[in-house]
Amino acid sequence: MMSRRGFSRRALAAATGLIVGRHGRAPAAPVELRLPESIPTERFDFETKGIEGWTTVDGQWAVEAMAGAPSGTRVLVQRATWNPFNVIVSPPGPFTDVDVAIKFKPISGREDASGGIVLRFTDGKYHVVRANALEDNFRLYAYDRGRRQIATARVKPPSLGQWHSLRVVAVGDHIQAWLFVK
Repeated sequence: MMSRRGFSRRALAAATGLIVGRHGRAPAAPVELRLPESIPTERFDFETKGIEGWTTVDGQWAVEAMAGAPSGTRVLVQRATWNPFNVIVSPPGPFTDVDVAIKFKPISGREDASGGIVLRFTDGKYHVVRANALEDNFRLYAYDRGRRQIATARVKPPSLGQWHSLRVVAVGDHIQAWLFVK
């Protein structure tokens, strides 16, 4: 298992890449956002608790056994095929500044085969960071009572049937996200 610091360094290196500016120099890498040390850590355990306390916004969510699961034997699975934006929200908490990491495996889909993280979900406003295997994209969506604004990055798309890692750090009005594709 990779340490959080090692994960962070590899993520920052993968996310930054090299972009050559007008003067032939690469711009400075952005400073990695970090949570204050005083913020407690919370882990969600689907092995023993299932989705107790979680809220389904859309989709057909369950905890199922899956061969090759990245930790344990059971994973959160979305099985609906009729709606393109399936969302489940964690139990409420004081989650304003967050460092969230997940592993996801896009299985199939006609319109959408993605994995992502919903954050700052309150009063019809929230952010979503997701990677879509069918659209070859990695995007940040900001929803404000139906209005959607998009930031996007060109990255190697996640492959169907493989596990990938996604991490989001949000501190104040700054959000950074990383996608690790095998």
